Amino acid sequence: MLKKEDPNLLQEHIKKAKQGNQASFNYLLDTYWNEVYYFQLKKTHNEYEAEDITIQSFSRAFDKINTFKEDYNFKTWLIQISKNLHIDLLRKKNASIHSKTTTQVDETVYKIIDDNPTPEDKLITEQNLAQLLLYIKQLKPPYQKVINLRYFQELSYKEIAEHLDESINNVKVKLLRAKKLLSEIITTAKKKD
Repeated sequence: MLKKEDPNLLQEHIKKAKQGNQASFNYLLDTYWNEVYYFQLKKTHNEYEAEDITIQSFSRAFDKINTFKEDYNFKTWLIQISKNLHIDLLRKKNASIHSKTTTQVDETVYKIIDDNPTPEDKLITEQNLAQLLLYIKQLKPPYQKVINLRYFQELSYKEIAEHLDESINNVKVKLLRAKKLLSEIITTAKKKD
């Protein structure tokens, strides 16, 4: 189900995201995740590729949020970033077929402030360990891995990025998404009890 966006609330969250507000990044991710993901799913016909490109899209958008001009539609801007990433991916695939090239890692890291626990963090920490592990097993493997590295191995974003050979921004977006999905699993389970 697509969320109906409130233009005033959206502008306020974009403004706060430009200032590094974690809650605003979460709002933008939650509001537009499905639209970007389903756009990519139509392009790639592959859930994992669509999810990976969506993560990269939000990572790039959060990295470049200060370049967004409020005169434009935010969703259109996000989709354009996603479209460009998909084109880049196709070019890299074609190039790697002809020669063994490596992908270039973006060294620029946008600092997302995350010192305050989110509602998802609070919900996750309230679970007993055995039950929490059962909930985590319901996530897709990439999300299980990032949750494990962050919360059980207590690695920093930088260490996780090195371990997964991904950019720090991708790790941050993947972790935001994993926490959101995990909190939905926990909430659904609690409603059934």
